[in-house]
Amino acid sequence: MTHDAVGLASLVERREVTATELLEAAIARSEAVNPRIFAIVIPMFDIARARARSQPGGPFGGVPFLIKDLFQDYAGVPATAGCAAWRRAGYVPREHSEIVRRWLSAGTVIFGRTCTPEFGAKGITEPAIWEATRNPWHLDRSPGGSSGGAAAAVAAGIVPVAGASDGGGSIRIPASATGLFGLKPGRGRTPSGPTVGEAMHGAAINHVISRSVRDSAGMLDATQGTECGSSAKIERPERPYSEEAVRDPRRLRIAFSARSPLGTDVDPAVVAAVDSTARLLTALGHEVEPAEPDIDGVALMHDFLTVWFAHAALQVKTSQETLRARPTDFELDTLAMAAIGNSKSAVDYARSYVRWVEYGRKLSEFLETYDVYMTPTLAEPPPRIGSVKTPEWASRVVRAAVALGLSRVIPLATGTIERAALENLRPVPFTQLANVTGVPAMSVPLYTFPDGLPLGIHFLADHGAEGKLFALAGQLERAASWHLRRPRLEASPNTLSQASPSEFSLQP
Repeated sequence: MTHDAVGLASLVERREVTATELLEAAIARSEAVNPRIFAIVIPMFDIARARARSQPGGPFGGVPFLIKDLFQDYAGVPATAGCAAWRRAGYVPREHSEIVRRWLSAGTVIFGRTCTPEFGAKGITEPAIWEATRNPWHLDRSPGGSSGGAAAAVAAGIVPVAGASDGGGSIRIPASATGLFGLKPGRGRTPSGPTVGEAMHGAAINHVISRSVRDSAGMLDATQGTECGSSAKIERPERPYSEEAVRDPRRLRIAFSARSPLGTDVDPAVVAAVDSTARLLTALGHEVEPAEPDIDGVALMHDFLTVWFAHAALQVKTSQETLRARPTDFELDTLAMAAIGNSKSAVDYARSYVRWVEYGRKLSEFLETYDVYMTPTLAEPPPRIGSVKTPEWASRVVRAAVALGLSRVIPLATGTIERAALENLRPVPFTQLANVTGVPAMSVPLYTFPDGLPLGIHFLADHGAEGKLFALAGQLERAASWHLRRPRLEASPNTLSQASPSEFSLQP
């Protein structure tokens, strides 16, 4: 028998299995596969065993769970945010993050923290302080980022669902790369405090990566809502998301495009997958037509990066002030991003954020005509491990500047470094729109590339429409049965075949 998290919780409730038995199975699986995929970086086995013995209740009572090593604090457990400075300082949070409190209240048994790039700043998961996290579908490929550890753990069958977060696609990108379901809730829907607040004006948000739609929906039921100190008062949905996931949506009007907003190439297999999805949606009774919002994608990327780089500078500065971090404690890419962020003026930052609001207005106008906007999640297959790098000339500039203490030298090359950053966004140009505008969006694992690597399709809807997305995702899940596809790590050292899912990995 195979189960997702909802199914496992049901088994525990019916006393057909104990929380301890589920935890030990998850730990055994992690010990078998984690050395090959490097998804879990900070084990919490003893803490988890004590919690499992307490027989936690709730909608996910007794379900093994993992949290991301980035602002998902667990009191008393070290956190690194993928950064050597945090690891060297031995940073240990004193209190739970609110999202962790809510996951615990839901009954989960948290037994580890998953790998993330430094400060979650990349669409790959290859931090210098840990080994690179590898895609269970092909160990030479990246699982994406920044929630790459979470995605790898779920895809490998360690857990059915894991904590994740998304500031520019960091739930949806790895979900697509590993054949999983990933929904980014709308701005403010889940908490990010108390230590972080409204991260990047609410562009970054916590949720999960899962194999089944109903796990994601049930987790959002358990965690959604305003937190203490929040400036936004989030209304509860009309119906629980778990109910939406099992209801077919009404006839939707769906716009679609496979054109990269950066004007860069999109893999023909990706274009074909979007066209095929349009036909599937039409067969399911929806009205589907090509259309896209009137938004300059290149300008949006520049305005996104202006805010992104400023927050990188803030992370470096805060780490220096609170943890006595040295420049050599940070990766060169992080220092370059921070230097660009420091080179921007307050007017530059404000101008970019004002345009964020304008992009949101244009998208909402577009979504007055359409219920959902569909694109690919990725423009090409997941990259090979080690292939996404800052150009060597840029690395030399950063190294020299750090060695000479001339951090102001780096911004002299800002334009070229920004172009390099945009080049790194070329494989992932579709996801940032939802973060900038604050709307909910999801990646649905409908297809594979010709070589068998997963390929997700991206959908976004207007503010407050998470229920609409869950209903559509549930309908697609019933039509496509993607949960039957999963990697088998035992197949070979590198190339992984599709196989029947292992226990504790998917829905009944």
